[in-house]
Amino acid sequence: MTAPAVPYAGIASRAVALAIDAAIAQVIVLTGGAMLALVGSLVTDVRFDALARLLAGAAWLGVVAAYFVLFWSTAGQTPGMRLLGLRVMGPRRGHPGVGRSAVRVIGLGLAIVPLFASFLPVLVDRRRRGLQDLLAGTVV
Repeated sequence: MTAPAVPYAGIASRAVALAIDAAIAQVIVLTGGAMLALVGSLVTDVRFDALARLLAGAAWLGVVAAYFVLFWSTAGQTPGMRLLGLRVMGPRRGHPGVGRSAVRVIGLGLAIVPLFASFLPVLVDRRRRGLQDLLAGTVV
């Protein structure tokens, strides 16, 4: 007799999906930054002062946030989640909207900051929700 399938994603599969998505987002950011640096070097002498570094950090944050919000709100899953068969669902079992996905990205950032400690509720919560899920009202 086989055990029934668990309907909610565990911490390991979520971590692997997040690592895959982080790698994809980094490739997107690095490719875009390299193209901008190339064009900039053809036009003028490129120097990375404090303002340029601040703008590059803000651009990185914007691209990563847009990556997650776009995929969660339109498909309900990122490419990393799709590889592992995971899906984010809102309270009505559909895709979370843009607002709910944005709240989830903010929650994801807050969950990562204290040494990934805010992912620990996934281990004890009945529906395996992390901080980002609790804030956005979603499940994976």
